[in-house]
Amino acid sequence: KFSDHEERLSGSDREEDEDDVEAALKKEVGQIRASTEQKLRRFQSVESGANNVVFIRTQGIEPENLVHHILKDMHTTKKKKTRVILRMLPISGTCKAFMEDMKKYTETFFEPWFKAPNKGTFQIVYKARNNSHMSREEVIKELAGIVGSLNPENKVDLNNPQYTVVVEIIKTVCCLSVVRDYVLFRKYNLQEVVKSSKEDAQQNPSSLTEQQNSEVVKAETEEEEKSSKEVKEENK
Repeated sequence: KFSDHEERLSGSDREEDEDDVEAALKKEVGQIRASTEQKLRRFQSVESGANNVVFIRTQGIEPENLVHHILKDMHTTKKKKTRVILRMLPISGTCKAFMEDMKKYTETFFEPWFKAPNKGTFQIVYKARNNSHMSREEVIKELAGIVGSLNPENKVDLNNPQYTVVVEIIKTVCCLSVVRDYVLFRKYNLQEVVKSSKEDAQQNPSSLTEQQNSEVVKAETEEEEKSSKEVKEENK
């Protein structure tokens, strides 16, 4: 039933009132949507639970492509664009840091890269923070077995793999990603990638690792000679 006021309104007046109500509803919906979008920002800091580790959640962005683009730019330009960030790793998926949960999750997670007909050479890198119940050897063995079961043509290559499976465990959370050019971009180290030789890296990415290893061996040899000399002087 209409009120006396509504009964006195002409048809056009009623339509104007309805238009006003519709406009008000649209305005309210727009405000709610804007508020929601502000909460879901493109980049949102999330507490990681580990010292010196910053976790940034992205919205509508592929983390692998973003980080690869940043590293490729730094590798090409040789410009150091950060003083405090050591490494930048994309995280494409997360699950509970327990072996059964990781096995179940990665059976599906690895499919875009390793399930037949897709294939490639790979390595697995593992790091754990604030976690002592996981075994590095067990994790690498189980995940490598899953990659192999998706396509027997997937082969391990520790020198210059097409893909690197990054396993980062923080407390009870397992963070996973599959990245490219891990050796070329110095293990995704932003401080080191600007120092590498561009031409050598493009021709033979594995030479970076070989050269780096030889420098380490040389340094260790010098330390041993120095220690030996000190011991001899003390004996005299």
